[in-house]
Amino acid sequence: MKHGLTTNMAAIVRNGATGTRTGTNAVARVASFLKDLPDGMFVTLEKIDSGGSLQARRLSGGSVQLYWRYSHEGRTHREPIGRFDPHSPPKKRDPSTAGLSLAAARERCRALASQHGQRRLTGGLREFKAEQREAFEARQAAQAEQSTKTLHNLLETYLAHLKAQGRRSHVDAAGIFKSHVREPWPEVANRPAIEVTADDVLDMQRRLVEQGKGRTANKLRSYLRAAYQCAIDVRMSATIPVSFKAFAVQANPAAQTKRDPSFDRADKHPLSAGELRLYWQVISRLDGLRGSTLRLHLLTGGQRVHQLLQLRWSETASASITIHDAKGRPGRAARPHVVPLLPKAAAVLREFRREGEYVISSMQGSRPVEAATVTGWAREAAGASIDGFQLKRVRSGVETLLAASGISREVRGHLQSHGLTGVQIRHYDGHDYMAEKQFALETLLAAIEPPKRRAATKKPNVKPLR
Repeated sequence: MKHGLTTNMAAIVRNGATGTRTGTNAVARVASFLKDLPDGMFVTLEKIDSGGSLQARRLSGGSVQLYWRYSHEGRTHREPIGRFDPHSPPKKRDPSTAGLSLAAARERCRALASQHGQRRLTGGLREFKAEQREAFEARQAAQAEQSTKTLHNLLETYLAHLKAQGRRSHVDAAGIFKSHVREPWPEVANRPAIEVTADDVLDMQRRLVEQGKGRTANKLRSYLRAAYQCAIDVRMSATIPVSFKAFAVQANPAAQTKRDPSFDRADKHPLSAGELRLYWQVISRLDGLRGSTLRLHLLTGGQRVHQLLQLRWSETASASITIHDAKGRPGRAARPHVVPLLPKAAAVLREFRREGEYVISSMQGSRPVEAATVTGWAREAAGASIDGFQLKRVRSGVETLLAASGISREVRGHLQSHGLTGVQIRHYDGHDYMAEKQFALETLLAAIEPPKRRAATKKPNVKPLR
């Protein structure tokens, strides 16, 4: 039996599908016959009425592999269809967990014969399977490509773009994306960016509003809208990195939502004059880097923390420091901002260890302290003494105190580096305002420090601008 079974064995196989006692015995006889086959030998179990034949081959491990054998353009081919399950019911036409009954094998052969017959003139079963394989691989490739175009990756691309522009907002945006997109909405974050809908964005906003974080909801919408707009505008603006183009974004889901202006009201809640005095008393008692940092921050007028932390030793002098303001200047060099030092502030500056590049550093000057760290220091120091304390309230508290003391808006703007826009400021006003800024800082110190503790200082011959 090198090429097939005898006529009697073929009859036994056919009887094995009847479900009768004779058929059950026949299946047992077939199973016994296949068990005794030499390893590697192909045997024909029966012809298939729609074409080809059902064959079996005993593998070296002892199991029996079933095949559909057919011919195409003068060549013989075998298509594996599954393992033989000798314990499967004879009439069972569905595969079991262990394999196929003879009836199930026969049905699978007929299905393959039908596919082959339909494609006989265009390559037959082999060509049909090749097309299926190519289609599957194409789907896999498309899915793999889509997996790199997720909302998460779009937001990461946007953060890199902000950072390359020197925009400090990339830190705030990164925190919002992590806490209010990736962590609570992982399924949306891992979805292709082009499949994210306005409803998804609204769900994110609604969650924040329900948590009492309406301002954050508006900021999230703004950042999402800007990220998607970059992916849209990349086809119109050469200033947008080509990396956005891969996301193939055509619509902006965040732009289809509305922000709630009621959440955009200022929430800085400036410290009162009394709270500023209490804050100064608290930080005056702090030792080490944290005390020096918080005192320098207040004595220089509540500068933006992240800008003050970038202060380098090369930008310090005996009576002033120079920090750099990049706020509102995307793609342009930061504007130098010179801040005068009162004698008390100059003394605080000398408390820092002069090493490395950066003044405010816990890494031997190799890099500055993080803004979040300084914010934590301030909260830890003053949180128990001042209700609802936040470091940003120091900056707004200083401006409020100076305004109440008669320091003009113009001088306050020059001291804290804000509101310096317009043609007159940019092109015509060349005054450095150093005397006015120093007078404002002396006014601040006089307001926060008890008179008996203030050293007598001679005021500059300048009147505050009103």
